[in-house]
Amino acid sequence: MGLPPSEIILPEILKPAGYHNVHIGKWHLGGADKFQPKNQGFDESLWLETGGLFLPEDDPNVVNAKLDFDPIDKFLWGNLSYAVQHNDSGRFKPDGHMTDYFTNEAVKVIEKNKNQPFFLYLAYWAVHTPLQALKSDYDALSYIDDHTERVQAAMVKSVDRGVGKIRQALKDNGIDDNTIIIFTCDNGAPNYVGLPNGNKPYRGWKLTLFEGGIHVPFIVNYPDSIPAGQVYDGRVSNMDIFSTAANLAGATLPTDRKLDGTNMLPYLTGAKLGSPERPLFTKNGTFSQVIQDDWKLLWDQQQKKKWLFDLKNDPTEQNNLIDQNTTKNKELSNLLTAFLAEQADPLWEGAVNSPVHIDKHINESKTKDDEFAYWQN
Repeated sequence: MGLPPSEIILPEILKPAGYHNVHIGKWHLGGADKFQPKNQGFDESLWLETGGLFLPEDDPNVVNAKLDFDPIDKFLWGNLSYAVQHNDSGRFKPDGHMTDYFTNEAVKVIEKNKNQPFFLYLAYWAVHTPLQALKSDYDALSYIDDHTERVQAAMVKSVDRGVGKIRQALKDNGIDDNTIIIFTCDNGAPNYVGLPNGNKPYRGWKLTLFEGGIHVPFIVNYPDSIPAGQVYDGRVSNMDIFSTAANLAGATLPTDRKLDGTNMLPYLTGAKLGSPERPLFTKNGTFSQVIQDDWKLLWDQQQKKKWLFDLKNDPTEQNNLIDQNTTKNKELSNLLTAFLAEQADPLWEGAVNSPVHIDKHINESKTKDDEFAYWQN
């Protein structure tokens, strides 16, 4: 099970334009040989394979936070290894805490490829369970009382340090003025860590389509084109990276298929400053959502429930207007129905179909009146 090789992703577009493509870190698009990064346009891949531990559990330099209330966490501790793989090298142990190791390898990529166009997809495993921090980072955060929160914060610290080292490497190698950095995330904080404020003030968690699950940081460093400190007052999808980066690189886009995302450069730096007029969709199993003109509709088909929010006046999704605004409900429902009708059927059945509480984490007591949405994986 994995991303079909017939799908075209960014490195496959950049390669004919002369780019050397490198992947480091998380993949999760299939482990069989035909699904691996090397067969999707990457020249090099340093990937987790069946790894996932940041350090061996008993390493003297690690502080662990086990979540005994979470079955996912128990599975990870019992099954993940401390290992990576480079292309077809076979599994081997990294050198140090996984986050710092990935950073150091990314710096080597920069140094080695500074004289040619390159694309580096650095997918840090942090911050992710199992929660494991360097003892030095943990000790530096003694003002945080909760042990789990302190370990997680220490893991954030290691990512911050890594981004700083990468930016410095670009400067040291004289290519910081000609390199675009995009810093983003795939989802909000999960409910299964058991910390109540991971996505505040937004509602919801990873595995839901409420803002807490999908409203993530998106920071772009593009010297001389995007002014430092400029805040874009619109909505960007991670899928926009494909079209935007391909256009920036002068790559040739395929004409035989519908492309994901929008080239955002004119909306960030040109005459079209603002937000493109388009709906944004997300679908997970039987749970889907659409955002258009600051209105958001969520539809959980399994429990036959909809939520409608005015994000401009209610960005934290407190007031469900599904019964009060029937016109907007109908308009967005038609958009979402048309979008769902265009989607291909799943290539395989999901292994999980579970309710996720929207306002409570996994270790909080629940009542029959709590709202939830179904997550499929």
